[in-house]
This record gives sequence, C-alpha cells and structure tokens, in this order.
Amino acid sequence: MPKNVIVTGGGSGIGAAISRVFLDKGHTVFILERDTGAAEKVFAGAGAHLHIISCDVSDQARVAAVMDDIAASATIDVLVNNAGISHIGTVETTSEADMDKLFAVNVKGVYHCIHAAIPHMRQNGGGVILNMASIASHVGIADRFAYSMTKGAVLAMTYSVAKDYVADGIRCNSISPARVHTPFVDGFLAQNYPGKESEMYDKLSKTQPIGRMARPEEVARLAYFLCSDDASFTTGTDYPLDGGFIRLNS
Repeated sequence: MPKNVIVTGGGSGIGAAISRVFLDKGHTVFILERDTGAAEKVFAGAGAHLHIISCDVSDQARVAAVMDDIAASATIDVLVNNAGISHIGTVETTSEADMDKLFAVNVKGVYHCIHAAIPHMRQNGGGVILNMASIASHVGIADRFAYSMTKGAVLAMTYSVAKDYVADGIRCNSISPARVHTPFVDGFLAQNYPGKESEMYDKLSKTQPIGRMARPEEVARLAYFLCSDDASFTTGTDYPLDGGFIRLNS
C-alpha cells in the first residue's frame, strides 16, 4: 500500500537516495530542504508523487507548520530524519557557536520533526520514524567531538521515542552508517586536501574493514526496509551499516 513519506534533507546525498527509493516503489515523498533549488535539479521530472518543501529543521515553528500542512491533505505514515551537518574538532577547538549550530540542526532538528509528526501519527493509528545516527554514536572518532555528541543524542532519542509510543503503533529505529561516499565527502577532500584527494579518499575508505565507503543506495535500501511493513516487528533498534567498523576495528 502506498505511503506518504517525509524525508528531511532529502535533496542530496543519502537523503536523495532514500527519497528516490521510496519514489521508485510508488510512494509519495515530501522532501524538506533548505536548498530547494538544488533538490529540484536532482529530482527534475520526478513527477506528481514528489513534493519539495522549503524548511529549516532548526526552526520549530516552520517545522510544525509544514507538518500541519502535509497532514491537512495526507496521512503522515513515515518520517525519515536525515538532515544533519558535520563538524571537525576536539572539545578545545569547538567554539560555542559551533556547538550551538550542530545542536540546533542535528539534535533539535530531529526533536522538532518528531514532536510535530507524532500527534498526526497517533491520530492516524500509527507510523514509522527512522533517525539517521552514526557510528560516532557508538565509538570514539578523532576530531568529531560535537558531531559525536549530537549523534549520540539521536540514538538516545530513538530508544526513548520507541519506548514511549510503541503502544500507539509508532515504530522508531535508527541507522548508524560509517563513511558514505557522497558529494559532501568529495567537497571535504577538495577543501582540506587539495592535490591529495585520491590519496585521502583511499585512506578514509580503508578505515572500514570491508575496504571501502558505503554507497548512498546501500543506506537507502536499509532505510526502505526499516520503514516498510516487512519490518513491522522491529522497533527501538539501531542498525550499524559500517563495513565492520564498530566490531572489527576493536
């Protein structure tokens, strides 16, 4: 049965791959994006089942208004909290402004979307929430102090929401990817390692015991399964998609 799916940050990278797999399976997708122009280019010609909506997930009032607008004409069946930003630094090199920015998007952004979506899901008799956590939720990653803090919070939110709303028919799970080859990675390498992009890409790839980075489509396929009726018995669980990073590097 076709579902209505909200994907935050669904216009690029992992989010775009998740949005596309739902579209390809015949579902209706609402992408919440700050950069709607870029998302429209990525999904040019996608058809009437795709809706791209301007929304900054750090803005609670805007998130609530968007959720209410969607719910006025469609059920909210699935929410994928994918929007997030990264940061490089230790606790000493992370400024208060850096911390506030990451917390606003990676933690409060997830909270805002869940807070606004759950009343509609309860009214409809249930739904599915999928949060994008990270291997940084589980193990220490060098120079990722603020990012790791925020992703740890996402993991804790996943467990809490799953516990509180299981009786309402709302399932909540998360995925913890290792490095995924997205345009963000290419941009990061070009900015920080000019002339050494290939060398550093190979080095980062080999931090996964499997020997490469994940592809966005691999994350998307797992996301689709966890949001589908095939995973109807699954809630309160995090799924590392890490090429062996967490267990095999210890």
